[in-house]
Amino acid sequence: MSTGARWDEVYPSKSPASVSGHRPRCAQSLAWIDRCGLGPRAHGVDAGRSVQWGVSDASTALFEEEDVDRWHDRAALHVLTEAARRDACIEALRRAVRPGGLVIIATFGPNGPERCSGLSVTRHASSEIAAALGPGFERVEGADEEHTTPGGAAQAFAHERCRRSTP
Repeated sequence: MSTGARWDEVYPSKSPASVSGHRPRCAQSLAWIDRCGLGPRAHGVDAGRSVQWGVSDASTALFEEEDVDRWHDRAALHVLTEAARRDACIEALRRAVRPGGLVIIATFGPNGPERCSGLSVTRHASSEIAAALGPGFERVEGADEEHTTPGGAAQAFAHERCRRSTP
């Protein structure tokens, strides 16, 4: 079964609040977004958020070049287990985020789950996230946290906030 087919199966069968990654409020990400000082006209991307379901392939160019001020992602790094797809997603991010733009990524930490909705995942330390973005992105800060799922299980997450310094 393809990854897309798996998500097509999982999400219609569950309410967003019952999916293990659901959070009514992403406190770490929101604190960093509040501190970044972007105005109300800033262009932002929120991937992996349980607000409205939309399907797209994050490994393709979805936005105009250097059109995004803030990219927030809570899932792609750990669910894209194939290096080519993960690299394509990072390249789409690199293309879209303008110099000075903010990138906030959360992913399963080193002690996080090995599966998500039945799919294998990858796990990363917060320090690995900035390195995965490559040259032109500066690490601002990182944080590790434990998320409690709606079912009561603990999941280790790693967060990283980076700023794009060069094209």
